Amino acid sequence: MDAVNAFNMELFSMIDMKPPISRAKMMSVTKSAIKAIKLYKHVVQIVEKFIKKCKPELKVPGLYVVDSIVRQSRHQFGVDKDVFGPRFLKNFSETFQNLYRCPEDDKTKIVRVLNLWQKNGVFDMDILQPLMDMANGIIAPRPAEEGNITATEGNVHSQ
Repeated sequence: MDAVNAFNMELFSMIDMKPPISRAKMMSVTKSAIKAIKLYKHVVQIVEKFIKKCKPELKVPGLYVVDSIVRQSRHQFGVDKDVFGPRFLKNFSETFQNLYRCPEDDKTKIVRVLNLWQKNGVFDMDILQPLMDMANGIIAPRPAEEGNITATEGNVHSQ
């Protein structure tokens, strides 16, 4: 748990910083996340909490933390052994709703990260497309909600 607490302190030390966040700081946050890999669920939850609670101008740096952790994990342990990417996916829709509460100018930076993830095959397009749509104000239904059409909606009554 010490590694998780160290990561928490490292990440939340950004809370009072003004963007841009230095490369050295990003690497330090990423390194402490990787050190806490045994408790990766806690690390992901801490990042999600940071993105939810931080000031609007720190939303994009929060996304950069997600990106940096996932890329480092995939590089260090291999795509098939990366635990961070799949865990971030569990709450991606909510996380991105929080991310898009950033200044209007920053939305293009979010889309840029999504495009890089697509280009580099970090996440599948079926995951990325709804997140890209959010940038344009389109809120796609969650997969569990898509099949909830009532029987009467499909029936046409003629007389």
